[in-house]
Amino acid sequence: MSFWSMPRQPVPSDFGIRVAHPREIEGLKKIEVGSEQLFAEVGIGPFTDDEESSAERAVMVFVSGDPPVGFASVEVVDGVAHLGQLSVLPAASRRGLGSALVGVVCDWASSQGYDAVTLTTFRDVPWNGPFYARLGFRTLDELTPGLATIRSHEKSIGDDAFGPRIAMRKDLGKAR
Repeated sequence: MSFWSMPRQPVPSDFGIRVAHPREIEGLKKIEVGSEQLFAEVGIGPFTDDEESSAERAVMVFVSGDPPVGFASVEVVDGVAHLGQLSVLPAASRRGLGSALVGVVCDWASSQGYDAVTLTTFRDVPWNGPFYARLGFRTLDELTPGLATIRSHEKSIGDDAFGPRIAMRKDLGKAR
C-alpha cells in the first residue's frame, strides 16, 4: 500500500503534545521504525539499527497523542539544543504534527536558555531539508565539533549512501 493511500489516524487539532513517559520508550522505537516507511517509498533505506534509540539519549522527549503517534527527541550538542529525532507514524503524517513538534522543541529550548536548535537531515528529501528550511532552519557550512561527530557517525553507519546529508541550525534569538 502506498503512503498516499494509507488510512489516516485522527490527530487532535492541538496534537496533544506532552512530555513522554519513560514507559513509552518501546513504543517510540516502533514509531521511529514505522516512519521509515516513507523513506522506503523514495528509495532510501533500510537504515542501520543503532543499539540505543534517540529517545534513550535525549534530555527531553515530546510526544503527540496517547498512545503517541509522533515524537521529537532533544539532545544537547555543543551547548545548544539538538533535534536528535523527529518521527511521525505515516497514518498521522502530513497534517502539521511534525511542524508542531518542532515548534514545541524550539519553545522548550528557548525557555531553557538555549540560543539555537540544530539537527542533521537529508538535504533533498522533501520532508527533511526543505521542510526544516521552511521552519527557519539554515544549512551550516561549518560544523561544530559535536555536529562533526554526529555526521561522522552517520557516515559510518551508511546514512550518506542514501543521499546528501546536512547539518542545520535555527537561531532562537536572545536566550532567556
